[in-house]
Amino acid sequence: MPVEHGAWSFLLEPVILGLVLAPSAAGFCLAIAALAAFLTRHPLRLAALDYRKGTRYLRTGLAERFTLAYAAVAFVFALAAFALVDRGFMVAVFAAVPLALGALALDLSGRGRHLAAEIAGSVALGASATAIVMAGGGSERVAWMAWLLLALRAVTAIVYVRARLELERTGDSPVFVVILLHAVVLMVVLGLMSFQLAPGLAVLAFAILLFRAAYGLLSPSRGVRAQVVGIQEVGFGLVTLVLLAIGLY
Repeated sequence: MPVEHGAWSFLLEPVILGLVLAPSAAGFCLAIAALAAFLTRHPLRLAALDYRKGTRYLRTGLAERFTLAYAAVAFVFALAAFALVDRGFMVAVFAAVPLALGALALDLSGRGRHLAAEIAGSVALGASATAIVMAGGGSERVAWMAWLLLALRAVTAIVYVRARLELERTGDSPVFVVILLHAVVLMVVLGLMSFQLAPGLAVLAFAILLFRAAYGLLSPSRGVRAQVVGIQEVGFGLVTLVLLAIGLY
């Protein structure tokens, strides 16, 4: 089981958002398929690590079996979704595939902690919200806007957490670049709201994230463990999820 708090958030936030906006049996099947596909990554990475070393441990066989089991569950529930509704939701899945494959390739080569890998993987997971909403017969505009807002949330979260941890470790970090990124994202969401594409509560959510970044980077509490920073970010993700769900609904 993967232990990263952030990875679980990037999976569960879009799944929950999609099911809240357009609950359906097909959407539930897609949620299970997304969960199983997400779980496939960890044992696959362990097996790939052992293959690169040219060694085989007890865990190697276990990792192989869990990889196949998770992949089978993902396949079965994806087929169930196919059987329940038309294939329109596959547009979102196909849009996310290049990002997912890129992130997986970096992960299996031992570069899963690189910024590009983390961003690509988290943005790809956000496509599950779009697919679930479309499978549930929800508005396509809302479905794609959900993915865009979740992608902006994921990018800002990853950049902030990396900068905050670097600040804790070395006392040096691109503080103002990160805060500027948050400000630019907030302006983008404001622009979307002005065209009646994004809800006003989305603006509030990203304003909170901007405040979090400014406060956390300009006046950080020294000695905070990485796990604490991660759990705090999960909390901000939950607040963002609630605001986006209410606003988009």
